[in-house]
Amino acid sequence: MNTHEKINLLDLDRQGLEDFFTDIGEKSFRATQVLKWIYQFGVSDFEQMTNLGKALREKLAERAEIRVPEIVAEQVSDDGTIKWLLKLDSGNSIETVFIPEAERGTLCISSQVGCALECSFCSTAQQGFNRNLSCGEIIGQLWAANKALKCMPRSQRVVSNVVMMGMGEPLLNFDNVVRAMSLMTEDNAYGLSKRRVTLSTSGVIPAMDRLKQVSNVSLAVSLHAPDDALRDTLVPLNRKYPIAELLAACKRYVEGEHKRKITFEYVMLAGINDSPAQARQLAKLLKNIPSKVNLIPFNPFPQTDYQTSDRVHIDRFRDILMKAGLITVTRKTRGEDIDAACGQLAGKVKDRTKRQLRKQTRHVPFTS
Repeated sequence: MNTHEKINLLDLDRQGLEDFFTDIGEKSFRATQVLKWIYQFGVSDFEQMTNLGKALREKLAERAEIRVPEIVAEQVSDDGTIKWLLKLDSGNSIETVFIPEAERGTLCISSQVGCALECSFCSTAQQGFNRNLSCGEIIGQLWAANKALKCMPRSQRVVSNVVMMGMGEPLLNFDNVVRAMSLMTEDNAYGLSKRRVTLSTSGVIPAMDRLKQVSNVSLAVSLHAPDDALRDTLVPLNRKYPIAELLAACKRYVEGEHKRKITFEYVMLAGINDSPAQARQLAKLLKNIPSKVNLIPFNPFPQTDYQTSDRVHIDRFRDILMKAGLITVTRKTRGEDIDAACGQLAGKVKDRTKRQLRKQTRHVPFTS
């Protein structure tokens, strides 16, 4: 059988793996054994799965594989943040970031090659878009990171939190992202608490409602503006799903959940969205939603016209929100010196949208 016809077991969640074993004439409990080998012990060679019989190991080698994105470059920031470039296929690479802290280790995972949305303050958005990542390419980032951090088996865990905040809009790759997150929280795989897995969205409302039905991971919403006119510019998706509809969907997501909060992300752009009046407007918007606010100092990238709000403006904005009763945190910028901070991930995208070409064309001066 040709290698390309083999099933990548990283593309299968627990149910999918059980079905796979049933389909090849094996007992479904084999799924649990293989899940543990792959995710708890980091084993990618069937020959090393010693509690599987020789005949089964041979059958697996013939029909399946464990194919992980390849780390082709690693950069380490002065603050300890690590950024990996992972090669996927011809012309496409993605970036994954590990942020170590005293009480946790957070891995920022990508869900698409580039991004189909065009948020104006985000470097990833300027790269254009190629395709969705498969489940195996999403969970494979966590597998590769654990391997690189030398923290196999699971008892030596270093990654305690996962945020779907890398390249791409996760809810535009719904099925693969949900399948990957189920492996992150599966007891026989990574076993992370659902509260420690966070999906960040720009506000794809139908998918938010669907997500509530199949998963209860933590939700972060990229808001970035307190009114539709400004958000239409910063987050063009707002033209389809305006703020009032988005906040109603946020309320639905936490409805019935005990003490769950939506995290609202708000990038601080000097002179654009950081005024006291805008802070008061934001506080009014979020008044009746169980929420906390993450203020994110803007991280510059080439060819951007935006500038970062200074500390005085950020602190004043935070104080207004806190006085209104909103839990508000200013996110510490990590990995900026290696372009690993929020909004800076770029990777290598074989752009199918012609977005980069359009941008270049716009900047070509007219000559007679």
